Amino acid sequence: MKKTLVRWLIDLWYKDAFLGILLIPFSFLFVDVVRLRRYFYRVGLLKSYTLPVPVIVVGNITVGGTGKTPLVIWLAEHLKRAGFRPGIISRGYGGQSASSPQSVDENSDVSKVGDEALLIARQTHCPVVVDPSRVAAAKKLLDGFGCNVVLSDDGLQHYKLNRDIEIAVIDGERRFGNGYCLPAGPLREPIERLSSVNFVVVNGEKYEDHEFAMQLVGDTVVNVLTGELKPLQDFQGLACHALAGIGNPERFFKCLEAAGLSCTTHSFPDHYQFQHDDIEFGDNKLVLMTEKDAVKCTQFAGHQHWYLPVTAVLEPLFGRQFLELLNKKIDKRDDR
Repeated sequence: MKKTLVRWLIDLWYKDAFLGILLIPFSFLFVDVVRLRRYFYRVGLLKSYTLPVPVIVVGNITVGGTGKTPLVIWLAEHLKRAGFRPGIISRGYGGQSASSPQSVDENSDVSKVGDEALLIARQTHCPVVVDPSRVAAAKKLLDGFGCNVVLSDDGLQHYKLNRDIEIAVIDGERRFGNGYCLPAGPLREPIERLSSVNFVVVNGEKYEDHEFAMQLVGDTVVNVLTGELKPLQDFQGLACHALAGIGNPERFFKCLEAAGLSCTTHSFPDHYQFQHDDIEFGDNKLVLMTEKDAVKCTQFAGHQHWYLPVTAVLEPLFGRQFLELLNKKIDKRDDR
């Protein structure tokens, strides 16, 4: 039922402009609420919290994944190379922990902390804390780990936490869909919101001069059960299945197709909680998945299950401008 509803909404937002038009009156109401809420934070009617260290928010203005997590991982590594001690906060979407805030490490239970937070912890080896309240997560991060900069995975609309730098990530293929806000379209905020962020990063091909391109690259697959590594090209010509429970599954399927693989594809909703039967197809063919999906399948994966890790590659100019702005923000804080 959930899969059917998600597919219907995606078709509505990205393919069927007519149905979206019918919901425009509800979108107008949604936009009014969004703008009023942001205004209340700006004038202080709703209280926001400022951390004693810089906060960098990586988010998007559309529903669903755009590639935020690979960018957060890239930023964490970039900050460490520059001498910073970054910590990362996340909502922990998909996690069902009985208590919060919750610290995350590479051995955490994915059902409690969520797939993205576990993936970030494993990739960066940075302190990670999840909580629906970004403020509560950030306080625990600073109290326990001595970080001097905070990265927020998602949270562009979480105005309760003040931020020094905002980075919006756009899906280069789907962009903004039909351009409408919820529920007529996929936008959480009007497109004009992008004019107020510090950087716009496009996962794929950029279209505007002010945007920065990000490519997700990977050519080695990993066995979910054993950790064995193989070149992706070794699977060319073999019958296989491909599954993805991410924001844009078609991006993953096209990546495999471009590598010369011919797969039967299986799409699932973002953050889908996989069960054994979801990844077994009764034919002993190879099954390829994303790394984000693999962290939820380790307990019941077999020898035929492999995942494709990807790494974000960004324009060198982005890295330089990002550090320049961060250092300016730090100098400004020091002058207060």
